[in-house]
Amino acid sequence: MQTAELNCEKRADRPKSLARALRREGRVPAIIYGPVTKPTAVAIDRVELRAKLSGSAQARIIRLKSATAELDGKHIIFKDIQRAPVSGEILHADLYEVDLNKPLRVEVPLKFVGKAKGIGNGGILAPLERAVEVECLPLEIPEVVEVDVTDVDVHDVIHVSAIKFSGNVKPIFDTDYPIVTVLPPTVAEAPVVAAAAAEGAAVEGAAPAEGAATAAPAAEGAAKEAAAPEKGGEKADKGGKK
Repeated sequence: MQTAELNCEKRADRPKSLARALRREGRVPAIIYGPVTKPTAVAIDRVELRAKLSGSAQARIIRLKSATAELDGKHIIFKDIQRAPVSGEILHADLYEVDLNKPLRVEVPLKFVGKAKGIGNGGILAPLERAVEVECLPLEIPEVVEVDVTDVDVHDVIHVSAIKFSGNVKPIFDTDYPIVTVLPPTVAEAPVVAAAAAEGAAVEGAAPAEGAATAAPAAEGAAKEAAAPEKGGEKADKGGKK
């Protein structure tokens, strides 16, 4: 895995007005912490941080550069990024220090490759998960985990246990949960009948739809029978006498 460098400087963490002043200056307040590292407040250039977080960035492990000796050379991953709800501007960053010689757990995005067999049969590919948690050494973290869906037919499911992971990357899961499936095609037939009936009613003199033509005599007969209960009772009596 590639690594990248990120410049940072130590900062005071009080009062909060200092964080707002940093943002006005084009810097982002952040904090570094880890299993053996006490939380340390730092500041990072906003443009540089945005570049490291962009979709085109390939590095997951970042090496810090700083004039402060206790920060310089540390390796971190981005643990959490807080953004403004409307503008999306980066407000704060959590940086987690990692030991390159110790495995850690991270989430890695899934990438579905190939054309599923079920799509050719009219189905729809339906990813059920977009990422998977794995454990590995920091420099072995994959950019993506590829899932080949070529043989997946309608109603077939790929579970996490069936995914192939490279090297020493190990998936972490309690239950063998589904990752992707192919849903059956859906056909809406009822609106076609309803539309035909409506069209026939709208045009004067037009022949009624087949469904309407069949239903009308039956409804008319039922109405007549309900309107003459005595006659029906008489027939029943006669039938009883026979």
